[in-house]
Amino acid sequence: MDQIVDIVRAIGEPTRMRILVLLARGELAAGEMSTVLNQSQPRVSRHLKLLAEAGLLERRPEGAWVFFRLNTDRVAGRIVRAILEEMPKDDIVLMRDQDRLAQVQAQREELARAYFETAADEWNALRRLHQPEAAVEAALTKIVTDQRFDLHIDLGSGTGRMIELFAGQAKRSEGVDTSRKMLALARARLDNSGSGQASVRQADILGLPYDDASADLVTIHQVLHYLPEPFLAIKEAARILKPGGTLLIADFAPHGFEELRERHAHRRLGFGDQEVMDWCEQAGLATLSVEHVAPVAGETGLAVTIWKATDPKAVRNRDYVKIKEPRIA
Repeated sequence: MDQIVDIVRAIGEPTRMRILVLLARGELAAGEMSTVLNQSQPRVSRHLKLLAEAGLLERRPEGAWVFFRLNTDRVAGRIVRAILEEMPKDDIVLMRDQDRLAQVQAQREELARAYFETAADEWNALRRLHQPEAAVEAALTKIVTDQRFDLHIDLGSGTGRMIELFAGQAKRSEGVDTSRKMLALARARLDNSGSGQASVRQADILGLPYDDASADLVTIHQVLHYLPEPFLAIKEAARILKPGGTLLIADFAPHGFEELRERHAHRRLGFGDQEVMDWCEQAGLATLSVEHVAPVAGETGLAVTIWKATDPKAVRNRDYVKIKEPRIA
């Protein structure tokens, strides 16, 4: 009973209720909520602290930012879900919050788009500075050695390197990206490589122009850390993946290079193994393996993690997750 009383006390304040409604839409940073609520960050942080202490929120510090999400487990989660279901859809304060949230998200997305347009010319050089690229590509191709695919779709294709990498294994390859300049670079790259069955198109990876169960291979290479809701990209990838198809995700392991957020539009500073595995499970996929690729010993750089997932119906052994020791670049 004491726990329930603490939960109800924590919820019973207008600003804290507004925070819960916002977080029902997805993970947010403390500073973003301060902007949406039009309140000082110290004040919002006090509310967040009370909600977290009551077990209603999960708090995740990351560099100079702190992200929050709803705790959907056990008693706290059930109480919050029940209350949120009763919230009026036409409440003027909540509607204004949602409008400001949409503005914040739009501004964030515009900054990211502007970054990609300006950084496109130096993109390949930038990526090589921050990861063991050759070792990552070798690990990716080894995971699907000898497999053949009717359709490979690469989400957030950038300059088209993933399409080029798997061109020899796919009858047809398509990449999607929102940046016109990136798409132009990708087309030039694919023209030069002679990948006649490969193409790119402008599209939102959170709303792909593909039918359900249409791709044998879906790749998400160094994309999730730019997204405010990475899970939604994985969910969309799962939607277009054929039964028994393969999803390959490559992204940074957790790190502390704050300048990547400040200068290069990174939303997240890497991902833990279990975090992405949980997202795959929520999207209806089974994680088959997790592999780590570390930078060359003695050199600065970021480790990369590769997750392989598929339809759980295609997996006979339920004890399927294999986590490999770091591969040194």
